[in-house]
Amino acid sequence: MQTEINPDNLPKHIAIIMDGNGRWAKKKGAMRVFGHQNAIKSVRETIETCAELGINYVTLYAFSTENWQRPKEEVEALMNLLVNTIHKETPTLLKNNVKLLSIGDNSKLPQKCQKNLQDAIQKTAQSTGLHLVLALSYSGRWEITKAMKKIAQKIENKELNIDQINEDLIAQHLETANIPDPELLIRTSGEMRISNFLLWQLAYTEIFVTPTLWPDFRKKDVIEAIIDYQKRERRFGKISEQIK
Repeated sequence: MQTEINPDNLPKHIAIIMDGNGRWAKKKGAMRVFGHQNAIKSVRETIETCAELGINYVTLYAFSTENWQRPKEEVEALMNLLVNTIHKETPTLLKNNVKLLSIGDNSKLPQKCQKNLQDAIQKTAQSTGLHLVLALSYSGRWEITKAMKKIAQKIENKELNIDQINEDLIAQHLETANIPDPELLIRTSGEMRISNFLLWQLAYTEIFVTPTLWPDFRKKDVIEAIIDYQKRERRFGKISEQIK
């Protein structure tokens, strides 16, 4: 199956909404946190596959601002899992030349989680391979609101004037300022929505939805999504004849 991939037409950036952990656990008669625990293998295999194929960026929607509204026990379990996973996986990231980045309101995360995250980011800062972006305590509306406040402050301080505001300026004030927009968005569990994820950046992204629940997502699923992406014609508002 991997031989079907055209290495000259790979997406530079793949964003993933990792959905279905709770449903996966429920099917097995277990608590929701069991699904989150079993999702780590999916993350590891997805990152390894993307690194092997030569994908430059992978952004994982790990925890949204809305997720804080979940039951306290689940949020605490998720945060503990996050702390331990980041700590345990840092040596593997280094070994595989993966550079860790983060977007979102990390100030809301528990102190231990913030520390482990920053340690991992610093330790992998010199890595030159795949860029792994964790979206933590993140939402698209939060990000755009934050960007508007930054721009408004600069206008108030006379550092900018209104005529300078354009798409490029707004993009420069987003969390993803130095990260290319995703060409491919993968969403697991069959849900047909983007759930407040990278609202600005997904303007022309190809969307691939799979019924597979995230804990069951493996290398073959990554490859299937990329093959599907490569069959599409990306027109960006133009017509086919103009693209060809």
